[in-house]
Amino acid sequence: MERLVQYFEHIPSAHRSLILVGGIAFFWLLESIVPLIRFDYHKPKHAGINLFFTATTILVNFSLAFILVKTSDWTVASHVGLLQWVAMPLWAQAVVGLLLLDLIGAWLAHWTEHHVKWMWQFHVVHHSDHYVDTTTANRHHPGESVIRFLFTTLAVLIVGAPMWLVFLYQALSVILSQFNHANIELPRWADRAVNWLIVTPNMHHVHHHYVLPYSNTNYGNIFSIWDRLFQTHAERAGKDLIYGVDTHPDAHEHSHIGSILKVPFQPYRQPVGEPGTPPGNYVRQTSTLSGMEQSK
Repeated sequence: MERLVQYFEHIPSAHRSLILVGGIAFFWLLESIVPLIRFDYHKPKHAGINLFFTATTILVNFSLAFILVKTSDWTVASHVGLLQWVAMPLWAQAVVGLLLLDLIGAWLAHWTEHHVKWMWQFHVVHHSDHYVDTTTANRHHPGESVIRFLFTTLAVLIVGAPMWLVFLYQALSVILSQFNHANIELPRWADRAVNWLIVTPNMHHVHHHYVLPYSNTNYGNIFSIWDRLFQTHAERAGKDLIYGVDTHPDAHEHSHIGSILKVPFQPYRQPVGEPGTPPGNYVRQTSTLSGMEQSK
């Protein structure tokens, strides 16, 4: 455990970049081999848009990183936060810390963005993607990146998390987000075994269904227990999902970077809810019988 702490305490920037790039490359390849849905889209062009927003997210986090470091160092030096008040072994610090950082920095942030209108205006950019794949994980408006950063900083303050734990949390958050957005579906037996603890693609894809009430469920990023605990867990077969968001169905609003950047500053649009049939701009995709699908 001490070696893990030492590694993440001094993790090189190159290693953190490798986690991001390697995760995207791995799941991009996997979903190309065994896709849940064979989208009728230009995959590189779609990825280019989402990678632009990946770059803006990195820029925001890099610019504000000193705040996170100062907050973490201050909590440790001043003995502020749960982990500083309760003595526990390193392995317990890691488990408790990761759970609480995920709860506050991811689940609570995500839930709040869906229930506070001005925050939703930024978060809707993430939901406007009609072709959810692993690159969608990092499709966040720069304004949302700031919101997420503030929640992460709040989590570090409450938890009293040292930087090794913050870096470990961020690494897991990146990988799990890429995993649960990937255009794949686990066999039912594997999903049942895993999603009691970890958010799977089967679970998170439901959150990207284009209308309420499903888009207001399954907020988790790393741990699935929070949605079960707070009764926001829902299930729906992958073949029945339609991605996007009902308030922004037009291609020019979700497929062009300039238009996407303007979305948060438009007047608020009231969601419609589950209709009998999707509008014409939404095309129900056809699930493929991939190797994963056949093994169910």
